[in-house]
Amino acid sequence: MSAQKRLTRAYKNAKKLAFDDTSKFILFSDCHRGDSSFADDFANNRNMYYHALKHYYKEGYTYCELGDGDELWENNTFEVIFNSHKNVYLLLKQFYDNNRLHFIYGNHDMVYKNQDYVRKNLSEYLNPKTEKKESLFEGIVFNEAIVLQHKITKQQIFLTHGHQADFMNYHGWRLNRFLVRTLWKPLQIVGIADPTSPAKNYRELIKVERRTKKWIKSNNNQLTIIGHTHRPRFPRPGEPPFFNDGSCVHPRSITGLEINNGTITLIKWSMETTKEGFLQVVRTILEGPEKLVDYII
Repeated sequence: MSAQKRLTRAYKNAKKLAFDDTSKFILFSDCHRGDSSFADDFANNRNMYYHALKHYYKEGYTYCELGDGDELWENNTFEVIFNSHKNVYLLLKQFYDNNRLHFIYGNHDMVYKNQDYVRKNLSEYLNPKTEKKESLFEGIVFNEAIVLQHKITKQQIFLTHGHQADFMNYHGWRLNRFLVRTLWKPLQIVGIADPTSPAKNYRELIKVERRTKKWIKSNNNQLTIIGHTHRPRFPRPGEPPFFNDGSCVHPRSITGLEINNGTITLIKWSMETTKEGFLQVVRTILEGPEKLVDYII
């Protein structure tokens, strides 16, 4: 099956969510939450990510995670990841309990495609204080894609991870997982990059973007948002509407896309120093905001 057919299948089978100009969404992807070891790329940005999530929760945003949230190539189980970043998951649980959390699976957490695996591993957790099991994401479903459809304009926004445009990370993910888990994770600790990742392989990154843009053009310039490559993309109105929210494992920053008031904005959260010498987490607008209706062709 070609990349075009894989993307089309994901689009046709996507979960549908209605929204309007009062809706608020924050889109992050590629968090790669790990085990807090030297190989855990997320650990360096954990505090920024947690601070950003608290902001979006208080402001009434719905959180959509576009795949590779959990690093399940390097790590065998969700449990070790949960125990390493428990505060993050308990905050995500608050989103979930308020019906404001939607997960998409990517190639690094493709096991979440299996609902039995999700139910067995993510439904509950052991509270060490009470020594009892407590609810976590009971009943949650990970989707391959989500389509946001505007109630008035009927404009659709296609959300998916983007690995559909990457043959080896779609069909060959088990082989890549084996290589990462047995070979590249130990080498990553000493600073050698994983060549299976398009984020660290520029030629593969360009191929993924080119294939995705081809699909967009052949599908009436369908506004599409992906992750996977870790490279933020924000087109101007009139250009092919291919967006990428970047990742949460950039050096010293995380990037994402905000949708609110009928607009879309590329943002960055980073750590900066005040004049007094204190560290603070700061939100910066990188691109936008642009009106979503301006991308209707």
